[in-house]
Amino acid sequence: MIDFPETALQVIHVEEPTLEFGLGQSLDHPKDGLFLYGPEGKRSRNEVKIGVIGTEEGVADFRSWLTRLKRGIKVPAPSQRDKDVRLHLSDFPGLTEAYGINVDTDDFREYIVTLDDIDQASSIANSHEAVGKTADLFVDIIIRHQREEEETIDVWFLVLPELVHERCRPEAIKRRATANLISGQFSKKQKKREDLPLFFGDPTMAGEDIFDDIPDFHRQVKAKLLTVGEVCQLVRETTLTPSKFLNREGNPIRGVQDDATIAWNLATAIYYKSQATPPWKISGMREGVCYIGLVFKLLPNHKENHACCAAQMFLSEGDGVVFRGANGPWMTEKKEFHLSKDAAQKLIRSVLATYREKFGDNPRELFIHGKTKFSTEEWEAFSEIAPAETNVVAVRIRPTHGEVKLFRDGDYPCIRGTAMILGEQDAYLWTSGYVPRIDTYMGPETPNPIFVTVLRSTDDPPSIETVLQDIMNLTKINYNAANYNDALPVTIRFADKVGDVLVMGSAQDAERQPFKFYI
Repeated sequence: MIDFPETALQVIHVEEPTLEFGLGQSLDHPKDGLFLYGPEGKRSRNEVKIGVIGTEEGVADFRSWLTRLKRGIKVPAPSQRDKDVRLHLSDFPGLTEAYGINVDTDDFREYIVTLDDIDQASSIANSHEAVGKTADLFVDIIIRHQREEEETIDVWFLVLPELVHERCRPEAIKRRATANLISGQFSKKQKKREDLPLFFGDPTMAGEDIFDDIPDFHRQVKAKLLTVGEVCQLVRETTLTPSKFLNREGNPIRGVQDDATIAWNLATAIYYKSQATPPWKISGMREGVCYIGLVFKLLPNHKENHACCAAQMFLSEGDGVVFRGANGPWMTEKKEFHLSKDAAQKLIRSVLATYREKFGDNPRELFIHGKTKFSTEEWEAFSEIAPAETNVVAVRIRPTHGEVKLFRDGDYPCIRGTAMILGEQDAYLWTSGYVPRIDTYMGPETPNPIFVTVLRSTDDPPSIETVLQDIMNLTKINYNAANYNDALPVTIRFADKVGDVLVMGSAQDAERQPFKFYI
């Protein structure tokens, strides 16, 4: 039960942010802006060099997809049951038409990994060794190319057969471990590192260093490439050609997005990961403001309260940098994460130094976003390390799960951007909801708001309306796709994904890397 203030609740609408594209033009939808005006800023290169690693069939399918990307792809025609125009879908006009770049389909570097090699590596009984060797089949090619070839690859695409998805994910490994336990292979639950069951690996079959990486193909690849400075995009063969992979009833084994949407996502990945600046930025973003989201992730195979910490920094330009902090006993008895004063200062010091490198001065405002409240020790660290001219503002952003519902006209989802102001420091903000622009609500049920609290500030705090507008802005810069918006600001949205990569043993030397390496 939530106790609302006795005064009348104030409900406002936070304006939908607009995005800036080429020619200084602004629109609220990434796909429309790219279609009409092209990407914002000057491109680093017009000809993008692609490297592709996969099976012979996977590489061939990717080549066919690149050809389609250059030609353009229309959205599918409405079915008989759905004759309305689906405004949330957009035709893909073509790679050059939308992004101003080109990929030569006859001249990209391709490397073949045989299905037999993948089968042999992924079927090793030790799950840590199986996933590690499977990931190395792809990663070693990239590292060898970097070392031996003069040709620089802008973006590596790893085209994965379903065998990798079936065997090299934690969910698949859990199922295999459960099956072995049920069959009686393990007589009791073993908790020591040297006695771990199959789910955690069999140490009699490999060195202890394999335990430093969680058996997850995606996370291992991202972590191993962090320290060599190579960006990659993973794509499943079933995404490219779902009609080739059918079940007994003759239907695709998995549902995928329509081809036009897949094209937008692949093209966005190619552009974002090959260029110095993102394809769009927030129009009219407040200057001199820096946003960071704190990341915590428990370390595998360590003491229960030990975690890795990091900071994701995002600037008015939209792009981000990830700073790795110190590992330590950051989880409290209340299952909350809090840094020591020294660790907090070192992390924020790195952020401020990078900001000064880029702009030549300190930020006017530094917003620190987190899912929990900050401890007194953390706040003292933030306050003491910040320059006098920088107002540090701590903001808690917490997703909700049904405790508050708001309806439009009594029955319909409220409009995205609706906010319920509870006071000078607290508000509910509906970052998902009905969007008039695309005439739909992209969600399975009535949308839940996020709960926003301005915790503290070193100077006069900004108004709650300003904080809410900033958060709405940050829901529009997911460069992993060209979606209209996300439900969470980017400072919070990717925290788990960044943490998942940073806790890997292979990522220990990655102190500061662009955000594009993690997604």
